[in-house]
Amino acid sequence: KDFFKDILSAHSIETILPDAEERGEIHRIIYEELAQGIFKKSSKESYLKIIDRLILNGAEGIVLGCTEIPLLINQNDVSLPIFDTARIHAAAAFKFASE
Repeated sequence: KDFFKDILSAHSIETILPDAEERGEIHRIIYEELAQGIFKKSSKESYLKIIDRLILNGAEGIVLGCTEIPLLINQNDVSLPIFDTARIHAAAAFKFASE
């Protein structure tokens, strides 16, 4: 549940999480839309609204912690750095396999 939060905290990085209602909307969009190949402008706007609130609360970067989220949101949509965990894991796996 707190995988990313625990890892980031171990590196002295504070996390700011979406609130319970926002997390519900995030999960709904992932499972009812993105996982089904449905991409709605209104869902992208919902994600960007959540990201804007996180920025107002001091976020300095955004972790996209689900493989489907980058199908909707990318670096061009947000002024802060975006961390796509699927891309990060793939790069780490490639590096490991190449050594």
